[in-house]
Amino acid sequence: MTKVYPKAVVPPPLSSDRHRFSTESNSNAAVLTVWKKSLLFSCDGFTVFDTKGNLVFRVDNYAAANKAEVVLMDASGRSLLTIRRKKLSLADSWLVYDGDTAVNPRFSVTKHVNFLNPKSLAHVSSAKKNNRNVTYAIEGSYTQRCCVVYDDKRRCMAEIKRKEAVGGVGFGGDVFWLVVQPGMDSSVAMALIVVMNQMFGGSSRRCKPY
Repeated sequence: MTKVYPKAVVPPPLSSDRHRFSTESNSNAAVLTVWKKSLLFSCDGFTVFDTKGNLVFRVDNYAAANKAEVVLMDASGRSLLTIRRKKLSLADSWLVYDGDTAVNPRFSVTKHVNFLNPKSLAHVSSAKKNNRNVTYAIEGSYTQRCCVVYDDKRRCMAEIKRKEAVGGVGFGGDVFWLVVQPGMDSSVAMALIVVMNQMFGGSSRRCKPY
């Protein structure tokens, strides 16, 4: 069976943006393989490996068809970030909390609909009071596993890209790269993938607001 986790090599960048990081900084990026599969039987979720095949993150949802709360865990099962759908919101918005807390969200992610810029997927902003500046912008296509996360200076902070096995064999959309640049927490980047899956993977349409 072909291994899904990556070798220690950074995949080619997706973005041609002139403000993206240099090749030197890209060599210091965290390269993760995301497998859209739970380690638990009959669960929906994600399993994330580093370049050595070590388990880094995991998501296990028992009631995926009706889930407005998703927990990102480390390899040992400790809660790192909890993603909850924002209730009483006209937009498709999600709040991200530290650990398994339910107060003082760290940031919010709102689905962005712009017919003039169909590549714009979502905006990430601080959820702290008096600080509503957009922290990140997500562009591309999640369904095609081709996304870029930009900071407020239009620098590429993370990228999602389809992964191919040795010999050019495709894994399909369930296995893909997550490349995280220095300056962005890998757990935050993974939390954004979870939100993208809720927004564009089909599950968010069946969720009840938290």
